[in-house]
Amino acid sequence: MKDLRIHFLGICGTAMGATAAAMKDREFHVTGQDDKVYPPMSTFLAAKGIPITQGFRPEDIPAADVIVVGNAMTRGNPAVEAVLNRRLHYLSLPETLKQFFLRGRHNLVVTGTHGKTTTTSMLAWIFEYAGLAPGYLIGGIPSNLGQGACLRDSKHFIIEGDEYDTAFFDKRPKFVHYLPELVIVNNIEFDHADIYASLDEIKTGFRRLLNIVPSEGMVLLNGDDPNCLDVAAACPAPVVEVGFSPNAGNRIREVSHGADGSSFVLFGERFEIPMAGDFNIRNAAMAASAAHYYGIAPAKIREALASFQGIKRRQEVRGTVRGITVIDDFGHHPTAIRETLAGLRAKFGSARIWAVFEPRSNTTRRAVFQHELPAAFADADGVFIAKVARLDQLPENERLNPERVVADIAATGKPAFYEPTADDIVARLGPLARDGDVVAVFSNGGFDGIHQKLLERL
Repeated sequence: MKDLRIHFLGICGTAMGATAAAMKDREFHVTGQDDKVYPPMSTFLAAKGIPITQGFRPEDIPAADVIVVGNAMTRGNPAVEAVLNRRLHYLSLPETLKQFFLRGRHNLVVTGTHGKTTTTSMLAWIFEYAGLAPGYLIGGIPSNLGQGACLRDSKHFIIEGDEYDTAFFDKRPKFVHYLPELVIVNNIEFDHADIYASLDEIKTGFRRLLNIVPSEGMVLLNGDDPNCLDVAAACPAPVVEVGFSPNAGNRIREVSHGADGSSFVLFGERFEIPMAGDFNIRNAAMAASAAHYYGIAPAKIREALASFQGIKRRQEVRGTVRGITVIDDFGHHPTAIRETLAGLRAKFGSARIWAVFEPRSNTTRRAVFQHELPAAFADADGVFIAKVARLDQLPENERLNPERVVADIAATGKPAFYEPTADDIVARLGPLARDGDVVAVFSNGGFDGIHQKLLERL
């Protein structure tokens, strides 16, 4: 097996690079290609001794036993066309994980429209803290773990299960490849408007996932979400509902919020997390329930959750200047924005909160949430919305209208501004912000370095 030659197309993607490095550590012969070869991934792979060629020239594809085709690869890419024309053996990344890392293990798959990264990070940290040394693959960087991927040999593997499609040749959700023993379903809403036409299509993907959980496995389900309950109605595996509802088997009780975090009671035990909001409480309850299922003592779970340091780009404080706190958050869906702002309101009390939003995801660039977005900013005291990213890629009738979102917010009496660029927002917000304010920036991209620009302006 170690003599296998593995070549990665699109090797500099976060999960692709982590998998390539793990296979190199296992003494596979690993090579790769990408057109975006730059630090930190390029230097990380170079340190592992993995040769990378720039671009997708067919002549740079070496003799290999397996070609791993990244999710970003499309028909028309010269390397992809060469792989198909030469009839080479190719796999998607999820198939590669399944074949080389997940088979025969206890796999814990964390899914849902929101909260996947936080819940997966909490769960991996609990297992790590308890000394179980899990393998894990997370779509973010948990501060406690220092990295988003650790594909070591371990009895347990904890993986963030994305409902996004697998590859250009496999339009099923990624998570159906992950051989789940335990599945967490945090919530289900419409998202990924570029690949799903309706909520029903998304539900079908989740049903397919639950249909492969073994009868001796477990499904932990958001008991407060009707979509989750609907998807699990005919689930052949055991289901335990987790939530605030009186009907939840693992009911969250005695919730309290404070400036330093939140606490709650679950299966008779009190847990504390240094994070704000009911959303994060449910994430923690899911992680605690999964750890409890695998026999980790409540005391260990309690200690791990209390020491959880969060994830980069999830309510991450980027700095405080003149008493003004700038926060970075990955939120790009109305529900995520609403819940994050509710959590910040619980944490910061009566402080003025400015919300700054870049419509950048494949869903929020479209008009899908035109009417839902204004209400998502209810807990903000003022709102800035930037121009829609990559507007030229969308037909005019499908585009979100940010000026209309701003007008709808302003109609409620709340200050709201449409400022196209990061520089425009910084120039307008700088004079308005005062000591004690909180600026929460929502984007799933770099937003032209707005966080640093704000801190420098302030």
